[in-house]
Amino acid sequence: MTGRPRLAGHRRRTPVAATPDLTSRSWKEPSEHQLQGMETDVVLDLGWGRLVFGQTFSDLGGIVDALRAEETGRRDICIYPRDPHVLVGLAPDELFIDPSYTYRLDLYRYRPRAELIRDVFVRTVTSEAEMDRINEIYAINGMVVGDTATMWRNHRTRSFTYLVAEDQRTGAIIGTVTGVDHQLAFGDPEGGTSLWCLAVHAQDAPPGTGEALVRVLAERYVGRGRAYLDLSVLHDNSGAIQLYRKLGFTRVAAVCVKRKNPINTPLFAARPAGLADLNPYARIIADEAVRRGVRVEVTDAEWGEMRLTVGGRTVLTRESLSEFTSAVAMSRCDDKRVTRRIMERAGVRVARGALAGEGELQEAAALLREVGAVVVKPARGEQGRGITVGVKDTAGLERAVAHALHFCPDVLVEELVEGDDLRVIVIDREVVAAAVRRPAEVVGDGRRPVTELIRSTSRRRERATGGESRIPLDDTTTDVVAEAGWSMDDVPPSGERIQVRKTANLHTGGTIVDVTDRLHPEIAEASVRAAAALGIPVTGLDFLVPAVDGPDYVFIEANERPGLANHEPQPVVERFVDLLFPETRRP
Repeated sequence: MTGRPRLAGHRRRTPVAATPDLTSRSWKEPSEHQLQGMETDVVLDLGWGRLVFGQTFSDLGGIVDALRAEETGRRDICIYPRDPHVLVGLAPDELFIDPSYTYRLDLYRYRPRAELIRDVFVRTVTSEAEMDRINEIYAINGMVVGDTATMWRNHRTRSFTYLVAEDQRTGAIIGTVTGVDHQLAFGDPEGGTSLWCLAVHAQDAPPGTGEALVRVLAERYVGRGRAYLDLSVLHDNSGAIQLYRKLGFTRVAAVCVKRKNPINTPLFAARPAGLADLNPYARIIADEAVRRGVRVEVTDAEWGEMRLTVGGRTVLTRESLSEFTSAVAMSRCDDKRVTRRIMERAGVRVARGALAGEGELQEAAALLREVGAVVVKPARGEQGRGITVGVKDTAGLERAVAHALHFCPDVLVEELVEGDDLRVIVIDREVVAAAVRRPAEVVGDGRRPVTELIRSTSRRRERATGGESRIPLDDTTTDVVAEAGWSMDDVPPSGERIQVRKTANLHTGGTIVDVTDRLHPEIAEASVRAAAALGIPVTGLDFLVPAVDGPDYVFIEANERPGLANHEPQPVVERFVDLLFPETRRP
């Protein structure tokens, strides 16, 4: 027998042939032999923008022309350009080098994970309708959404791979990634592939969702015998970089070049001081203003206050509250008793109600006896503070009123109306978005007790909202869990949903689901009528509805400073800035 002895349990690896060095050395001029079989001037449309493969262009001027053809509202990316500093120098007012790193995974070095990632199933997209769900995840993550027809057309070829991650407990799509096979797309002699648009639903995705998506994509390309998988990641995205390094990705010298368009402004222009200190509800407005060239001055980051300027005109805002909202309109929303009277005069249906105060429960008790269950809330207040839902007896009414009195000396008691909690955003007398708000809930995994499920869900909510949303571990949560038939130490089976709060406020962990396209015209018309009666340009109107697509509703309250950060993919922030500065409106 000849040759080296083979050790038990040690596999021999097939030597990897040397590949042309086209993408890792941008300064090296390739030979004709290295370029043999590769298409030239390759531009691929991914729906949200185009990928310009710089190594396929012999003339840098051709790349400039390709990037100049970028459509409005899209984000084109040139990857692997030769001599990127020279490329940018050809059009310095139009182009910039993206502040990102390129990471590469040599696929022959890839090692699968020893155990499966729990509760996550990664699969190929199966319908064009699922592209809409992908776009929702893009929007939640502040990414440019794509044209679904283009994405679906791409997916029907083997050059593109669109994967989604399902939460096995709920069946919901909670993550996505896109792969491009360079060899199939343009005859890449290196046998390369690339990863784009890795995105997960930060609030709902189980831990490890991003890793599962990357691994499945890598394994698809390992199966095809491809050489490497590349990706581009912003230099300050430490969480993603940590994941890629863990999976074996290493830095390469390739860079990306982009156009200086409004979408990319945060990447090439100096950011206003204090922007990073704003809460998500103010930050989303500031980002949209910066994209339009509006000057942003943060006057009080903790308060969410900014001064926005275009030309010689300045508007002071606090999140979605601006100088355009009068003090009278604001006071009408502030006191729920006043709001009810205005709605009744405007013909907007309201729940039956009564007033209560310290030692004054007769009217409220009579209403309780008549309707069976009530909601007790401070007459003035926000974010769900002091509200008790589902009071059914006199003792409970006394406790609920006493609780509400901690927040306001006047208490409103209303009939408990069954239905979904609907928030409608009206801006400039137009319905811009509608969403169903659901109280916080947890999903069992068969391993952890309710308390730990609440803690982990709350941490995800907190990370996704910049600390604005969390589920309190208090007596109210314990009572709601007990009402659902569980104790805090119980371990619910996998997939079991347990509601842990009664109110749907985002500040106490509630979630929001866009239903704008399903909103019944009668509810939309009532919303516009309510905003007009209040005399307010921007408002969030809360209704209880048995069905979003039905005409029945009961008005609950109006918010003069609605959060605009939770209504993706509807253009709520865009319409708000349109209201302030119509001259910056995009066509």
